[in-house]
Amino acid sequence: MKTRLDFLKAHPAAIQSLMGVEKVIAKSPLEPALKELVKIRASQINGCAFCLDMHTADAVKGGETARRLATVAAWREAPFFTERERAALEWTEAVTLVAQTRVPDSVWETLRPLFNDEEIVDLTLLVTAINSWNRFAIAFRKLPE
Repeated sequence: MKTRLDFLKAHPAAIQSLMGVEKVIAKSPLEPALKELVKIRASQINGCAFCLDMHTADAVKGGETARRLATVAAWREAPFFTERERAALEWTEAVTLVAQTRVPDSVWETLRPLFNDEEIVDLTLLVTAINSWNRFAIAFRKLPE
């Protein structure tokens, strides 16, 4: 596979707008490990090799274990995730697949007691941001280095 377009160079102002969202996410009170798990799970669903490579490496740098990383795709069956992480991963899946799921009330009801209002907005912003990055990377065939 060959890269189609270097979107970072083609329109820096457009990419800077996404970087502004990343700055908000970086200041979020959400746990760093949870943020990386969310990015990894959305990238798995979307099939984004570039983002999977980057966020898996970032998670390892942040102290994430190989065992948890290897089982993110099967988080429902793996005993390695907290209740809060499980709720965030389920929310990630529902929001990433919004056209199919319509983000069911049952997912909301699982999430709501574990996150405050600001955290829910931050989590949703995180999910929508990684989905945007996935779409850029996939559409333009950005490859892991």
